[in-house]
Amino acid sequence: MDFDRDFGVNQVFVEDQYERWRNNPAAVSPEWQQYFARLHGLPTPPTFQASAWSQPAPTPAPGGDGNGHAAIAFPPQTGFELLSIPAPAQERLQAEILQEKVGELINAYRIRGHLFANLDPLGLLQPPPPELEIEHFGLSEEQLDKPFATGDFAAGEGEMTLREILAHLKRTYCRTIGVEYMHGEDPAIKRWLQERMEAAQNTPTLSREQKLRILARLTDAETLETFLHRKYIGKKRFSLEGAESLIPLLDWLVEEFGRQGGEEIVLGMAHRGRLNVLVNVLGKGLRELFAEFEDTEIETMMGRGDVKYHLGYSSDRTLPDGRSMHLSLAFNPSHLEIVDPVVEGRVRAKQDRTLNWEGAPAPRDPERRKVLPVLIHGDAAFAGQGIVAEVLNLANLEGYSTGGTIHVIVNNQVGFTTNPEDARSTPYATDIGRVLRAPVFHVNGEDPEAVVWAVQLAADYRQQFQQDVLIDLYCYRKYGHNEGDEPAFTQPRMYEVIRKKKPPREVYAQRLAQEGVATGGEADDLMRERMARLEAELERTRKEGARRTFSAMAGLWSKYRGGPDPATPDVPTAVPEPKLRELLMKLSRVPDGFTLNDKVAKLLDGRRKLAEGDGSEPFDWAIGEHLAFATLLDEGAPIRFSGQDSRRGTFSHRHAVLADMRDGKRYTPLAHLREGQGRFDIFDSPLSEAGVLGFDYGWSLDMPEALCCWEAQFGDFVNGAQVVIDQFISSAEDKWNRLSSIVLLLPHGFEGQGPEHSSARLERFLQLCAEDNMQVCYPTTPAQFFHLLRRQVVRSWRKPLVVMTPKSLLRHKLAVSSLRDLTQGSFQRIIVDPAAKKAKRVLLCTGKIYYDLITARETKKRDDVAILRFEQLYPLSDASLSEAVKPFKDAELVWVQEEPFNMGAWYHVRARWPEVVGRGRLIPVARAESASPATGSEKSHNHEQKLLVEQAFGDAKM
Repeated sequence: MDFDRDFGVNQVFVEDQYERWRNNPAAVSPEWQQYFARLHGLPTPPTFQASAWSQPAPTPAPGGDGNGHAAIAFPPQTGFELLSIPAPAQERLQAEILQEKVGELINAYRIRGHLFANLDPLGLLQPPPPELEIEHFGLSEEQLDKPFATGDFAAGEGEMTLREILAHLKRTYCRTIGVEYMHGEDPAIKRWLQERMEAAQNTPTLSREQKLRILARLTDAETLETFLHRKYIGKKRFSLEGAESLIPLLDWLVEEFGRQGGEEIVLGMAHRGRLNVLVNVLGKGLRELFAEFEDTEIETMMGRGDVKYHLGYSSDRTLPDGRSMHLSLAFNPSHLEIVDPVVEGRVRAKQDRTLNWEGAPAPRDPERRKVLPVLIHGDAAFAGQGIVAEVLNLANLEGYSTGGTIHVIVNNQVGFTTNPEDARSTPYATDIGRVLRAPVFHVNGEDPEAVVWAVQLAADYRQQFQQDVLIDLYCYRKYGHNEGDEPAFTQPRMYEVIRKKKPPREVYAQRLAQEGVATGGEADDLMRERMARLEAELERTRKEGARRTFSAMAGLWSKYRGGPDPATPDVPTAVPEPKLRELLMKLSRVPDGFTLNDKVAKLLDGRRKLAEGDGSEPFDWAIGEHLAFATLLDEGAPIRFSGQDSRRGTFSHRHAVLADMRDGKRYTPLAHLREGQGRFDIFDSPLSEAGVLGFDYGWSLDMPEALCCWEAQFGDFVNGAQVVIDQFISSAEDKWNRLSSIVLLLPHGFEGQGPEHSSARLERFLQLCAEDNMQVCYPTTPAQFFHLLRRQVVRSWRKPLVVMTPKSLLRHKLAVSSLRDLTQGSFQRIIVDPAAKKAKRVLLCTGKIYYDLITARETKKRDDVAILRFEQLYPLSDASLSEAVKPFKDAELVWVQEEPFNMGAWYHVRARWPEVVGRGRLIPVARAESASPATGSEKSHNHEQKLLVEQAFGDAKM
């Protein structure tokens, strides 16, 4: 019986009552007895009054089915003794009970069939205890040839024998594909999958040409690996052997996605099989690959580049209908899954991209069906690395959705030397994907036809439902973790089996020969042809010479540049005052009928008054930021801003998105400046650093004209994304010639809030600085922040920007600017104090400590002390520093920072500027060295801060 339609969420309770009634009607209340009797067309028993304990315990009659289903026997107290049930009615009831048992059998195969599928090409998986035998459902062999209604079982027949139903179920759910999909709540999705899988019995209908294409792709995969193994003995390449079915899988996916209107696929994967994917899916030239193996460019590669199995590639592939599909494989470090959020961000940018920013900003792919993210994982990494969970959580969020990702797990059944039982606490490597209720297609990699069917279903599902889907490709790893490793040390039994295995290509070739599709000779000829081509290309490479190729800045990036800072001039970033006033007025308005919070209304009124003032009125950090955004948007530049609580701002200063106090509807003034403005998106991110920063970094790679900002809730939390910073943001240009202009906004400053709310670890960023790879700034005024953000877009130089942003300075009475500061000049890397040109002591500092110093100088009336602010710590030329200290020839130079001696900028200053200073020792003033950034005591902090300022002026011992 299907009670879902009538009882909804109470279905489970009703089903339980029904089972109890079937075993013994007396076990349920008279009302349920009457209801279930009516369902079966039986006379309803009379109602009567009786206490629950006055009824005897149910007594099953002889002839039960062995599965808790007793034969129909009505105790005399139930009222059924008054009824004489005709034999036809009893037969009908028994037939319905058998039919329901068949329904339970079908449902069990849908839920549990994957556990009994033939998934492991090595045959090492232990089968689970039997639970799908018909006896477990109260059925017997006597009923195998009895016909039953198939109901919603999508077999194409209204009625089948039990024998036929079993054969159909086993072929659909227990062959070389095992499917997990019944854990989802959406009945439409379950019906959709059932209809496709059960009607086809999870078996594709392939033409001879399609089967030969699969064989050709397997041959491409195997010959490349075999050739490289012979020619470059002992060289690491992280072979695909044992998992060659990945190549026909991806080949099929490209064409199927194209058939459904797709235009572009972005892939992310770790190193195993990467070279094979580069050549046989993306079409990377063999000469390029061989040049990387030959490795003859010793001097030109010193200190740059990356190993061959980390490199990315892009190409255009012509589809059968003549259209082009753009394929991109993202560059990836050895941190395996860390590329996942980067790929998702790139895809989101491609989907968001507006074809004409001067016109109405409409996304290129609003339904997110034209650009597809494909992530290829290892089994151990997918289960073990936390970034996977972070990225899965982004899947359905407004600011991060990409319309569904196809995940392919290359399941080697071992992680380096670690067995699955030591690597995860779940049966499957894919179980983390269940958080999204995503269907999982477990497939035996030695059956390439099942593999292409799985990817066909996955592509259809993604396009239909815009949700993630997983393919668990069971395979093996022919060699160890790399080609020089001995896996038999730790997996002796597994590798005894592997050594005896025929390659997947050979297994499939034999199958096609048995089917009469291709003879063994044809398969061998194909192998020899591929080998001959590889030999010819290698000989040509060695004869003519070949060099590594580095992708040039083309397409979207043709207008932008990286390289040395001095090679790209600074640009003016000032904005005319009338334009600033106009934008301020727009930022102060909300739609008619919009009810503001009283405090927010006051804030918007302040914007209006500033627009109407004479230009000298002071404004705070939030106004400077809003005007930077507004002017860029007005000029047509898009902006993406994300971070934890960023819409309001952690410190309640931004209020970029306003909420109506009556109905909660949102309004974003920055998105309503004018027709045709740049697109403005600001998102409150989930509580994730690595996943969100990786996503935003990826977005910046495909949107070079945009301002892309990621904001930490506190700068201290950025260390949760350290892998993204180390492996991508700071080093991508040097390793892969890839530029990004992402902006990291990191609240920083010692204010007595303890060790985890004081420091964005400025020292770590400065340690990563080299070759003008990124910018590290610590601005001290709203105007400086305004010019800095505008410079990031207006200047054609594209480098990451790390900004130490304020907390207490957001509302500090001295940390203010005026509109006039925005109408002239540009960002100043060093601000020289004009008040003390004949100073005897010069305090060099950066950031918030400046305000403590000028306050103390005024209090102490020390006009013999000058203060220099380093607004940009990197890159900073020797010439600019020399020019800054030039007026103070005979003065003593003191570096002042509020961070401990072993943190902050001091080590960077001491290492990079001793020759420039050129006048003896530069004296440091800092907190004492410490293993932790800051004290947890507010009073101790105040004492330390006061002492530090006294030392800076020479009024206390250091």
